[in-house]
Order: sequence, then C-alpha cells, then structure tokens
Amino acid sequence: MTWNQVYDPFGSMALSTLFAAVPIVVMLVGLGFLHMKAHVAAFAGLVAAFVIAVFFFGMPAEKAGLAAGYGAAYGLMPIGWIVLNIIFLHQLTEANGSFTTLQHSIAGITGDRRLQLLLIAFSFGAFFEGAAGFGTPVAVTAALLIGLGFSPLAASGLSLIANTAPVAYGALGTPVIALAAVTGLDLLDLSAMIGRQLPFFSLIVPFWLIWAFAGWRGMLEIWPAILVCGITFAVPQFLVSNFHGPWLVDVVAAIVSMVSLVLFLRVWRPKTIWTSTALKGRQGNDGSEDVAAKAKIDPSLNQRPSTGDLVKAWLPWAILTVFVFAWGVPQMKGWLDGFFIQKIPFEGLHNLVFKVPPVVATAHPEAAVFTFNILSMTGSGIFVSAVIAGLLMGFSPLGLARIYGRTLWKVRFSLATIAIMLALGFLTRYSGLDATLGLAFATTGPFYPLFGTLLGWLGVALTGSDTASNVLFGGLQKITSEQLGLSPTLMAAANSSGGVMGKMIDAQSIVVASTATGWVNKEGVILRYVFFHSIALAVLVGMLVTLQAYVWPFSNLVIHH
Repeated sequence: MTWNQVYDPFGSMALSTLFAAVPIVVMLVGLGFLHMKAHVAAFAGLVAAFVIAVFFFGMPAEKAGLAAGYGAAYGLMPIGWIVLNIIFLHQLTEANGSFTTLQHSIAGITGDRRLQLLLIAFSFGAFFEGAAGFGTPVAVTAALLIGLGFSPLAASGLSLIANTAPVAYGALGTPVIALAAVTGLDLLDLSAMIGRQLPFFSLIVPFWLIWAFAGWRGMLEIWPAILVCGITFAVPQFLVSNFHGPWLVDVVAAIVSMVSLVLFLRVWRPKTIWTSTALKGRQGNDGSEDVAAKAKIDPSLNQRPSTGDLVKAWLPWAILTVFVFAWGVPQMKGWLDGFFIQKIPFEGLHNLVFKVPPVVATAHPEAAVFTFNILSMTGSGIFVSAVIAGLLMGFSPLGLARIYGRTLWKVRFSLATIAIMLALGFLTRYSGLDATLGLAFATTGPFYPLFGTLLGWLGVALTGSDTASNVLFGGLQKITSEQLGLSPTLMAAANSSGGVMGKMIDAQSIVVASTATGWVNKEGVILRYVFFHSIALAVLVGMLVTLQAYVWPFSNLVIHH
C-alpha cells in the first residue's frame, strides 16, 4: 500500500512547520540544556518524531517503524563500523606506546599547540575527509589531539569546527555527485560553483579555528602560518574543482596544505610558543570538567625520537591513510563488491512512500534498500589497516582480539546513540517532516539565497551528511530557484556549501568526537560549544551566496544555463 507524503496536514504552513520541528527541538533541548545522555535525548526525539509522523502527518505506523529501522541499520553500517575500527587502531597505538612517539614527532615539527591544531585538525583532517568522509576525519583528528594532551572539549569541538570547508567534496566528491544525480544539473558545473564558494571559507576557517582556541591575540601571533595553511588549501580547492571535477579536490588540497605548512614552519617560528591545551577563557563552570581534564604538558615531548621509532610510530597511520584512500576509489569499491554485496529492500517501505510536489516536480517513490557491502565499506578498510598495523606492532592475533573486544565495550553506548540518531533522521525524511521545514524556508522570496543556504545547513544538521542533505533538498532548491529567477546551479551548490557548516552540530559527528576523545556523555557540552560557530559560519556562507545572486562582481562567479 502506497502513501503520499503530506507537508501541510493542518492547512497552515506555520502550524505544520511548528509540529515538524518538535522532534529536533526535543532532541536538541534534551542534549544541550537538560543534560540528558546522548542516547536518551536521541530516543526522546525519535519517540516524538514517531508520534507526530503517525498521528499528525498521517504516516502509517508500520512504515514509520521501518523507516526508523532502516536508519538504525545505516547508523551501524557504515557509520558505527568506521567509529569502532578507528578507535580500535587508536587503542592499539596506545597499548604499544607508539602513540607517545607520535606525539614527540609532531612536537618536533612544532611545539606550538595552535600550529599543531592547524596541521592535524584542518589539513590532515581534510585529507581523511576527501578520502573517506562519514565521520573518519573527526575520529582520527580528535584521537590525535587528545593524545597530544589537548583537553577533551578542545579536541572534540575544534576537530568539528575544522571539518567544514572540505566536507562538500568528501569521500572523493560523493556529495557533489549525489547532488548532480538528484537535480539533473551538470556535475562539472556544480563542482565549479561550489568551488567558487568554499575557497573563501577555506581561508576563513583556519583563522576561525585558531581564534576559537587561542583567542584574538593568540590568533594574530601566528597569522602568517594560518594564511599559508588557508591559501595553500583554498587555491588547489578552486583549481581542481573548476578544472578537473569533484573527485580529488580535498585530497590534492590537503596534501598541498600539509606540505606547505610543514615547509613554512622550517623557516618561520612564532615569537611565543603556545603550550596550553584547553580552550582560551574556559572556566569549566558548565559542568564540563574541562579545566580539570587539562593534560599537563609532558616535558618528555621535547625529546627527539630515533628515526626507527618515528617510522614505527607513523607506520600505523600511514597504513591507515593508504587503505582509506584505496577503499575510497570507485574501482576498488567495485572490485570488492564483486566478491560480496547484499541489497536488502525494506519491504513495506521500499518504493511505497512517495515524495510529491512542490518538493519535487513530479511524484516519485522513495527507495529503501539497505546495501550490505561489508567488504567495500570504509570501516572495513580501516579494520584491515588496523589488523595489519597491529601485527606489525607485534600484537598476537589473540592480543588483537582482546583489544578489539575492549574497544567494542568502550564504544557500545556511542554505537547505540549513532543508530538512534540515524533512526530519527530517516524517520523525519520518509515522513516528510524535513520537507515541511524545507518548504518553510522556500517561502522567503528575495531572501531565499540566504535561507536556501541555511536549508542545506539544516539538512546536514538533521541527517549528519552533506550527501544526504543534497539528496533531500537538492530538488527543492532547483524548483524554488527557477520559480524565483535564480540560477539553479547557484542554489544547488549553496545547499552543499551551507550544509558543510551544519556538519559540526549534527548528532552523529558529535558522538564520533566524544567517543574518539573518551568524553562519553558530554555530547551536550560539545553541542553548546560548537553551535554558535556553526550558525555564524552558515550565515556567512548565506551572505556570500546572496552577493553572488544579486551583486556585481560576485554575480560574475555564478554559472548559468
């Protein structure tokens, strides 16, 4: 039995929008203000979404349950699978002491915490975003920062802020490819248009990142290094996206940025070395225990490890980099899928829920097929790299199994939270609650370039994925922009560019960050810290898109058909 989504069940868009927002408000208030544990707040939001979808928006209860189940499955595979295995690798490196050597080697490049933050959270994180996406960069960089002695809030929050500008081209351009597929717009045009928006923020975000950590004065003390880091990322990002395509944008830009920053630091040093590992001005008065959790600066970090020890310390992460990149290559994925792939339709949901106008031009069914491609999942590449690295580090198979079991127990609540969060996201998608919110944004007329950008931000905040947000709202962006006489390529690109700023507040990313830093049940503290940064940067993206829509010379950057 089919069911058509209903976007205005009350005959009043204001009232319908208010009800559609309730599940998200319930979760965010529970997480950010009532200090609920993340899985409890997420479950409360899920219950609220189920009640509103079934009793007010008319979704059959069976289909609502199946949508939540589909989301939970996707939360565990592939998202939870990535988190579990990256934490496993981190546990291995801690157990054999190589992580301490890694700290020494990074301190050897620079002892300044601000510069370490640029190198790891922004540049190194961008590489993992480009190669894998789906939570990998935050998990890796947060774990590295906590190992270097950064406070849990700093490691979590700053990793989330840094993982913004690269997101639109993450996982070898997957969000842009998905956006082209759902809108019918030219892939290279979309890649180029996004590449005429995000490079501005690839310059801004490194400055913003250090300001958030060290304050205005602390930022100004290292502005030359920040500028080098940002420019050497932004320029390749623009060039590759405009003259090659979306596939290798982040990978190329991140490598250029990392190499350039390391070389620059060979000839330039700040006048003062910043050794604090907690956020500037934090007093810990919100129950975060951040000040109490500050790591002491280990004097041994000034020691220089031998070349052999350095090779052993970096080897696990080098192996991880190779495997993550290989697993991201489409040809590799296809080869692995040739051995095993299982597509499991959610009967009773698959192609039985119809998205209808005005969200789409013509009614079409929503697919609900869970792809169980365990071999080609990014998490499997991370698992293989961790096992190989573990064996090379001298662990026995039994020792690896023991640490893996300990890791699984460590992240059990995080995995449950991710599953519940994705269940909530998928239920809002299949019930049409998110489309109702999107339609409210589409009524803003001449202000649509700003609010359309914020629609992308909302989509990522709800789904945890720029790809999912593009699939969700890409068609709506195209239809609305054509009705308003705006470039559909501009507004579709704005959906993705605005979406990247929502990445730092989506529940999935926050749980990944809290798990990687061992700061479980502090998700609300992290959310409160990053929320301002997220909305402020999203508004700035919206202002840029507005200039591109209406004001010369920015309008010259817009691609028209």
